[in-house]
Amino acid sequence: MPMIQGDGVELYAEEAGTGHPIVWLHEFAADCRTWEGQVRRFSRSHRCIAYNARGYPPSDVPEDDAAYTFEREREDLRAVLDSLNIERAHIVGLSMGAYTGLMFALRYRERVTSLLFASGGSGAFGDTRQAFLAEVRAAAEAMMNEGMEVAAERLAVGATRVQLQNKDPRGWEEFKQYLSEHSAVGSGLTMRNFQAGRPSLYDFEAELRELDVPVLLAVGDEDDPVIETNVFLKRVLPRAGLWIAPRTGHGINLEEPAAFNQMAADFFSAVEAGQWTRRDPRADPVHSSLGGARPEA
Repeated sequence: MPMIQGDGVELYAEEAGTGHPIVWLHEFAADCRTWEGQVRRFSRSHRCIAYNARGYPPSDVPEDDAAYTFEREREDLRAVLDSLNIERAHIVGLSMGAYTGLMFALRYRERVTSLLFASGGSGAFGDTRQAFLAEVRAAAEAMMNEGMEVAAERLAVGATRVQLQNKDPRGWEEFKQYLSEHSAVGSGLTMRNFQAGRPSLYDFEAELRELDVPVLLAVGDEDDPVIETNVFLKRVLPRAGLWIAPRTGHGINLEEPAAFNQMAADFFSAVEAGQWTRRDPRADPVHSSLGGARPEA
């Protein structure tokens, strides 16, 4: 595919299949190659587009901090849709990509058929936010000083990555190899600005309560940094479902590809059939199981 222009930055994209579009947004430690198991499955029935975020070759690698804000990443997604003449699409994002997808839905909800928000929410939870910010800023500096091969060795055995190593050593080696090939400048600036500079999702509670878009939250039960945030999102997003994969870490699509693909297929099917509706008000957590009234203390 030709490179797509996003505010003067060229973005590398791949496309396969026909049908209703699905756009796949990768996580910080990945790139569009890690969606291959999903693109092969869904390009049989849908038009699939996966692209590398700015800072991830062969996309351009700007060298200024201002190029890596969450707003800029959101607008890159709009540029991809515009360039490919796509009015509306299913948006699937993992972690960093999930945040971008949610920000895009808040700004351009008319262009979102659905949002699959996978492994998203790192650093949002209030009790751990300051520690997260300090950690990612230090990691960004180390990444740019030491290079990606050293960073990949460290990141690939993190607390939410060892699950993939244990389940699929071959897939884990491939993941680590892809990570080591990334640009230290692009990854470091992404971490320093996007990861550490984006607002907490809790800051958007009022807007999230008004977001009338089908959402599926997907999280591994060993991805501890994001679990509480996904429970929060389930409670505030009016059309959200929550899917939890057991004994699974952060790279949920790589760890459990069959389950992830089936879950995504069921979600897309329900959305396209008009069956992914708002939560029944009788199931609101303010009601109890006793006919909607709370028992006396």
